Amino acid sequence: MLPQENVQRKRLIKSAVMTTSRFGSDPYERSLEDLIKSGVVLLDKPSGPTSHQVSAWVKDILGIEKAGHGGTLDPRVTGLLPITLGNASNAIRALLIGGKEYVGVMRLHSDVQRNKIEEIFSEFTGKIYQTPPVRSAVKREMRIREIYYLNFLETEKRLVLFKVGCESGTYIRTLCHDIGDALGIGAHMEELRRTKIGSFTEDDAVTLHNLKDAFVFWKEDRSEDKLRFALMPMERILDHLPKMVVKDSAVDAICHGANLALPGVAQLDSDITKNDAVAMITQKGEGIALGEANLDSKEILKRDEGIAITTKRVLMASGTYPKLWRKR
Repeated sequence: MLPQENVQRKRLIKSAVMTTSRFGSDPYERSLEDLIKSGVVLLDKPSGPTSHQVSAWVKDILGIEKAGHGGTLDPRVTGLLPITLGNASNAIRALLIGGKEYVGVMRLHSDVQRNKIEEIFSEFTGKIYQTPPVRSAVKREMRIREIYYLNFLETEKRLVLFKVGCESGTYIRTLCHDIGDALGIGAHMEELRRTKIGSFTEDDAVTLHNLKDAFVFWKEDRSEDKLRFALMPMERILDHLPKMVVKDSAVDAICHGANLALPGVAQLDSDITKNDAVAMITQKGEGIALGEANLDSKEILKRDEGIAITTKRVLMASGTYPKLWRKR
């Protein structure tokens, strides 16, 4: 399993306070117009176009000015590509935290026995060293990435079908090349498909054609069902992160870049440790900001003074909740 699938979180109560319906709303009750302005589409990317081109097509389909993508896929690679709409782009860095899963085909350059392949696969599980390929957007220097699992599925002649769960930033093309070197025969990646990213799976994905049809049906006869499936609230990007629930009175301060002080905490997840990436949300479940934990869950429950979370990236527009704080 990927790390985010192996966590059993429990919501802990620090302060039993109520929220009001006068401001804010449940993310899953937003109108389609609001989702188009600040939502996410999980696209099943076809082979051929770049991730940037696919993002541009989504902009054209929905008639919006801004869209981004998370976890770039090479042109020939297919599978899950989250497309953020409008202001939801601020949340895209959350996808850099947590693992991804791929199913791929590796072509061996010579014949080799199955047991030898399985043996080498086990050696490439855990922490590995990688150098990004020449055609990459990052600096070519040795770095460490973690392979959570690398499963041999089947083989046909020199083609090997495999499934890999890995840390964000792992190059599967490089992994195949390195496995070929370890086998002493050479190998390269033939095909690749991403099947999981963050909390997203293939069950959530739509094709470009699905999205276009759903949008046209909504525009022409106000049929919402298909478009509601395609457009998800921005908060879905945060599903795999531990959460800190913020009191209504502290929300606007965080929207202005303030850190979350302990008196502003209403609830929290049980598995937070110091320096963890954490999503701050309202009591209605709206994403406020991404931050870094200064304390673990037990300390946050015990203490009444200090900073619980250092704010790193604000997601919510200021003024969504009333200003109930003062500048010192």
